Amino acid sequence: MMPSRSEFLAIRGLRIHLRHWGPQGAPKLFMAHGWMDMSASFQFVVDALQGEWHVIAPDWRGFGLSERAGADTYWFPDYFADLEAILDHCAPGEAVNLLGHSMGGNIVSVYAGIRPERVARLVNLEGFGLPATRPEQAPGRYARWLEEVKAPAPMRAYASLEEVAARLQKTNPRLPAARAAFLAQHWAARNAQGSWEILGDPAHKMTSPLLYQAEEVMACWRRITAPVLWVEAEHTDMWRWMGPKEHARAEVDRRLAQVPDVTPRMMPDAGHMLHHDQPQLLARMIEEFLAQPRRSAAEAA
Repeated sequence: MMPSRSEFLAIRGLRIHLRHWGPQGAPKLFMAHGWMDMSASFQFVVDALQGEWHVIAPDWRGFGLSERAGADTYWFPDYFADLEAILDHCAPGEAVNLLGHSMGGNIVSVYAGIRPERVARLVNLEGFGLPATRPEQAPGRYARWLEEVKAPAPMRAYASLEEVAARLQKTNPRLPAARAAFLAQHWAARNAQGSWEILGDPAHKMTSPLLYQAEEVMACWRRITAPVLWVEAEHTDMWRWMGPKEHARAEVDRRLAQVPDVTPRMMPDAGHMLHHDQPQLLARMIEEFLAQPRRSAAEAA
C-alpha cells in the first residue's frame, strides 16, 4: 500500500485531520469521504491509480482523527466552510479536482455550485442527496430531534478489531477480509475501557431538526461549471433511503439533469461502497475522466 502522511489543521476552532498520499508537487486530487466513514477509506483507490497524484483526503469534523464539535447537531453548511478552508490551505487560488462519496459527494457537489471557480473537475460517487421533504413534516422532525437531544444514543463499541472488521463485512458482504482488516484499524480506536469504539461522534446519528431542501440543492447544482463524472453502483442499496425504487430512480434522474455537464457511469458488480468493491475500475474511470479535454458549452449541452 502507498503510505499516507497526516497533517492537522486548526479550522474554525476544531483540529481537522488531512491524509496525504503521493508527492507534494504532483497534480492534486481531493477526496471526500461519506457518512460514518474516514479518509483512509480511499486507500484502495489511491493504490490503484496509475498516474502520479497528490491525493488529499480530510476526515470531516467529528469523524476519524478530526476533532468532534461538542454539540448536539452537526450543521451541513459547516462542511462547506471546512472544505473551503482546506482548499485555501492546500491549493490557494487554484481550481481543483474534487471527488466525493455519498455524503462527501453531496458536500463537494453543492460546494461546486457555490464556488464554481474553485472546481476544475468533479467526481460524484453516489452522492444522490436525501429525499425531498414537505413543510408539514417539520413539527414531527423537531419533536423527534428534541427527544434525541434528551437521550443521545452512544456509539457502539466492539471487543476486538476482528469484530470491527466483521461489522464492516456485514454492512458490505463484498468487502474482502484483508480490506476489512485494514479499514477496521482506521475506523475504530481503543477506548478507556479497552473496547474498540467507532471513530465517529454519536451526534452524527441524531435526526437533523432541519428539513432537507432538495430544490435549494438543485439550485446549487445548476451553477456547477466543472465537468462532472457521476458514478452509480449496479447493486447500490441507496434506494432504501430515497423511497420506492421506481420513484427514486425518476427523482435521481431529475436531479442529475440539473447538472450542466455530466457524464453518468455505472459501476458493475459493486454496492454503495464502490471504492471498496471495485477500486481498480474506479481508479481507471477517474483517471480517464481527468485526462479528457474540456468540452465546449455547446458540446456539454
